[in-house]
Amino acid sequence: MSTGGRWRAALLAVLALVAVLALAACGRDDDDGGGGDGDIATAPGFDGKTIRLGVITPRSGPVAVIGNPLTNGNRVWFEHINEDEGGIAGKYKVELVERDSRYDPATAVQQYNRIKDDVTMFVQVLGTPIINAVLPQLRRDNIVAGPATLDSEWVREQQLAPVGGPYQVQVINAVDYYLRHEGKDNTICAIIQDDPYGEAGLEGLEFASEQLDFEIATVARYRVGDEDVTAQIGQLRQANCDAVVFVGLPEDAGTVLGTAARAQFAPRWIAQSPAWVAALGQSPLAKYLEQTLWVVAEGPEWGDESVPGMAQMMEHVEKFAPDQQPDYYFTFGYTQAKLVSAILEKAVELGDLSREGIIEAMNNLGTFQTDGLGGDYQYGPPEDRDPPRQSTLYRVDADAPFGLKAIETNFSSDAAEAYQFD
Repeated sequence: MSTGGRWRAALLAVLALVAVLALAACGRDDDDGGGGDGDIATAPGFDGKTIRLGVITPRSGPVAVIGNPLTNGNRVWFEHINEDEGGIAGKYKVELVERDSRYDPATAVQQYNRIKDDVTMFVQVLGTPIINAVLPQLRRDNIVAGPATLDSEWVREQQLAPVGGPYQVQVINAVDYYLRHEGKDNTICAIIQDDPYGEAGLEGLEFASEQLDFEIATVARYRVGDEDVTAQIGQLRQANCDAVVFVGLPEDAGTVLGTAARAQFAPRWIAQSPAWVAALGQSPLAKYLEQTLWVVAEGPEWGDESVPGMAQMMEHVEKFAPDQQPDYYFTFGYTQAKLVSAILEKAVELGDLSREGIIEAMNNLGTFQTDGLGGDYQYGPPEDRDPPRQSTLYRVDADAPFGLKAIETNFSSDAAEAYQFD
């Protein structure tokens, strides 16, 4: 077996173990509690006492290394709400109805149809291609879902409740930082997953090129699961790329970066947040990644209790998930559940947990504050929404939580501030 093959095999083995352990730790909370004094009419997913929320996420397959910790973050927040706060508005307990999408659009649509009539809204639907597959039915059924994906397309979509700075903003901020710190005349390229998720990152790079006055030398594309990307690495090398924006998922990150390392091609890699899992930092690629890779995401390092939101999350992790390992997908899921909780609280305040009531609540939410777990998100009708422009840039450090050490936390660039959401 070639060196590249050994790297890929080793990484896949670690990813598979992580996914199995995470899935084994997962368990649905079947305590639907009591409460409710009958002052709000029942509605789909709400029986007067319990609010049921849908989760469609990859719980098996390679992307389960994202889906499982993210769902654990959803769970921990709502366990806190149920146990510590008595439920939404102090009386309506929350139950999660979880289904496995396997990161496959057709499977996700099937799972959606199985539970859509039994949930008030979806706290999480993970993946850009999955959202694109389910969105027409969300519109038809007038159901709101939290997208566990950061495409800017979701900002103006009435049926979606996004959180976090969009992928386009991540790339803009990271490239701006790179040009300011490693050479404004350097050659910048990209290699992207050949689908809407990849195109979202490319949109950010194209906007950055206009704002920051540089040319994108070349863009290589690959399909999810491609085992041979030698040609794409050759394309990047031939373009003399000093920096390469990588938009992909963890399994493909191992393939792309492993192929580059074998070819002794070592640009500054800038990876969009879903490319990273801690297993990469424990793989045979670790030294190469420490020397070449930055990862752009959002929020503080795991365990930074100088940030109020992180301090609160650490308390909840200790109480409800003491075996949870550092993982920024968990933090995203926790923050996402916090947003959905705020929407439900507003809906109860307005006296309506119907699907129309959820939309009304979302459109009257105001500013959703993350307490430092990310940037605050200005809510309102879709045309008035304003997502955060902050990003955090990390370098690989095997000794840091989740294998990443923050270079700069929650910063924004003038170019990101200028990005408009159509």
